[in-house]
Amino acid sequence: MGFVRGLLLDESLLLADDEHGDPFLPPRSARLLRRLQYSKLRVGICHQEDLSSRKANFLGRTAALYSLECISMNPLFITDSLNKKLPALSGSGETCFYVASGKSNEPISELKKLGWKIIYQSVDSLPTTNKDVLLISQLEELPFILSGFNKKEDDNLIVVGYVMKPSREEDFAKRGAFPMCPTQNGLMFVPLTLELPLEVQMKAVDAILHKATDEIISIDMSSSVDLPKGISFSGGMCELERYFRGHPECCIVDPLGKIYPLLDRLKIQGILLGLEDLNIKNHNKIRGPHFMKLDSLQDSNIGDLLLQSKLSFPVILKPQVACGVADAHNMALVFKLEDFQDLSVPLPAIAQEYVDHGSLLFKFYVLGDKVFYAIKKSMPNANVLVSSSEKTGFSPLQFNRCSEDFRAISGFGISSPSCKLVKNNPWSHYHWI
Repeated sequence: MGFVRGLLLDESLLLADDEHGDPFLPPRSARLLRRLQYSKLRVGICHQEDLSSRKANFLGRTAALYSLECISMNPLFITDSLNKKLPALSGSGETCFYVASGKSNEPISELKKLGWKIIYQSVDSLPTTNKDVLLISQLEELPFILSGFNKKEDDNLIVVGYVMKPSREEDFAKRGAFPMCPTQNGLMFVPLTLELPLEVQMKAVDAILHKATDEIISIDMSSSVDLPKGISFSGGMCELERYFRGHPECCIVDPLGKIYPLLDRLKIQGILLGLEDLNIKNHNKIRGPHFMKLDSLQDSNIGDLLLQSKLSFPVILKPQVACGVADAHNMALVFKLEDFQDLSVPLPAIAQEYVDHGSLLFKFYVLGDKVFYAIKKSMPNANVLVSSSEKTGFSPLQFNRCSEDFRAISGFGISSPSCKLVKNNPWSHYHWI
């Protein structure tokens, strides 16, 4: 029958009335429409012609907000209504779904004649399948219904379940990263949710993509010897972590055990020491920056410790906790020894060599034997910063790595809007960690 390409949502499925009788969009409906907006499906919202003008106007504004079509349908002329507003919705060889609440006969019977599949939301029924309709109890089940149907069409498709904070999800979705219809590479994406049993969702996906650091509540660095014990995750992430432990066969991007060291800048520095082993004779030498750990900024021996660690000014000071908590990105660029005492960088901290990099960072990503990179603007070279600091008596430069202040310092932003594949990969013979 073909993959799912079109989706028509009845207004009764999405809207509710407030205490004054005015229509509004419940959070679950808004969340679904945000995801469908960037799903690469052809999506429309429909209503009967006799809908009140107040509700019809609200529905029209909602459809425009999420870049969807709004269709007023006469039950007697369903085909004309669809062809007029969405002529490409039901393309040849493709499958379309109509989703509604309740079990009215119209416009269901006409849509069935056109070959459409029907989904009802019924709070009294568990998800089930029969010859005529599919039943769901919650809106969150809809992406799984669509991916399951496509999977039946082509069992080689890979369904990827993902979980991350809403703002990050939307940012990725706007770039086309989470299509709900199969890509040329045979991938589909569905959002994982706490609204549904986790066991059921895991059976419907082939791989899990997550951003576990979005779900960190706190990190206790006193447990850094065994960091997972010092991390407090949200309830949802804890549930997912327990599932991973009980199902080691799960395909996870990235395995949590590989992420934990990256939460600790001291461990990151230890990993970077291994770069020395990658050096090849007659090639440029690579190494990690010189560094040292500071448990106190009042230590009278800081100057000697800096010399022992091969550190010279300017020095950049970063919290040992690398991400996942609010102050993990509070940093300082220090130009002279006496300024350490008045810094507000959380402790313990890592004092790190400031390496000139031409105001650009190259971020590399490795998938199998493929290496991708993206270019991001960063802070100026040391001579520029030193010259600028002279005007303030070489006062330390304190900033949050994710703040507007830092963007002003560095012109921060992605210079290259997408990752590029490194051709003739010179690192293909290395084992990456």
